[in-house]
Amino acid sequence: MAACGASPGRAEEVPSFEEYSRPLLATVAGLAPEEKVVLVGHSFGGVSLALAMEQYPDRVAVAVFVATGMPSAGKPMAFVFEQFLQEEYPADRYMDCEFETSGDPQRPVETFRFGPQYLKQRLYQLSPPEDLTLAMAMVRPSQRFRDDATMKGGILTAERYGGVRRVCVVAEDDASVPAGFQRRMASWNPGTEVTGLQGADHMSMLSKPGELSELLMEVANKYS
Repeated sequence: MAACGASPGRAEEVPSFEEYSRPLLATVAGLAPEEKVVLVGHSFGGVSLALAMEQYPDRVAVAVFVATGMPSAGKPMAFVFEQFLQEEYPADRYMDCEFETSGDPQRPVETFRFGPQYLKQRLYQLSPPEDLTLAMAMVRPSQRFRDDATMKGGILTAERYGGVRRVCVVAEDDASVPAGFQRRMASWNPGTEVTGLQGADHMSMLSKPGELSELLMEVANKYS
């Protein structure tokens, strides 16, 4: 995604959620007509996955949501985050995460950055310590896009987004997005295949890499 990972941009420079998702959208759009992909979304990436499914449903063989937001057809994409904020949670929900508002006062940009204790206790608590150390060194600010037009508009349709096959992989020991809420999101999307990953924290690809890889291969073989 834009301003994430290897992307050199700054979070506050990304003008919209659609532009944030542009690397994924461009990749799917560039497929040959006969090609289909297995898309895998994690954490905030599930919402970008949903946007790609809506725009290019015929190019997605199956979408896999791993410990991530799974929007519902016919509702704004922001709905899933609004519901999450209503979940019972400790008073220190955000712990040492940092929030900053910048830019034009008429159109402020809100960014956040995971704090080291949040990373340690909520995201990487079952992952190898060296992965936590690397995350602490490389963590970058991100936008929340709470007031973005794409996030607030009901753009996901049952015919396009809802017509793509999907799998929800529940990280059973996720301390950031509770397993029960992950399952509830799946229940809002009829036909979703749900499977649990025992012993997985939010960073399932690090805490249970072998198990997740095997599961993804099974899904790819089943639906491609």
